[in-house]
Amino acid sequence: MSTAAVQFRAARRDDLPAILALIAQDTTPPDREFVSDPPDPRYLAAFDALAADSNQLLAVAELDGRVVGTLQLTFIPGLAFRGSWRGLIESVRIVDDLRGQGLGTMMMDWAVAQCRERGCRMAQLTSNMNRPDAHRFYERLGWVRSHYGFKLQLED
Repeated sequence: MSTAAVQFRAARRDDLPAILALIAQDTTPPDREFVSDPPDPRYLAAFDALAADSNQLLAVAELDGRVVGTLQLTFIPGLAFRGSWRGLIESVRIVDDLRGQGLGTMMMDWAVAQCRERGCRMAQLTSNMNRPDAHRFYERLGWVRSHYGFKLQLED
């Protein structure tokens, strides 16, 4: 795959159906998301909130006019490490037919570069424990399992 052919950019509202389809195709549990056209108003509200927040970047990878990947970057200020910022990378997805061709690596490299440009001292991510292929992918890129993550479901 030619790196010149893939473009990474901030998502637009009209990308939302493609982004939701990517998230839904690779979700644990499988019925967590609800994909419809037009999108559920809650997704539209979430997109608008992300777009309005300068510390959020919902991004897509585009190839020949097609959204082929997505991720969300959150830039987090903190007091630890002498007031350092962190970049949190979440919801990383690649279309099934392009997996294993280097697109995920290019997208993660782009995301880390965005973190560096924002002055982040570190980048971090979480990944569902039921995604061992994703874990192997991140480890191949040099990511290290360093912490336990915990979540508390607040509503259904």
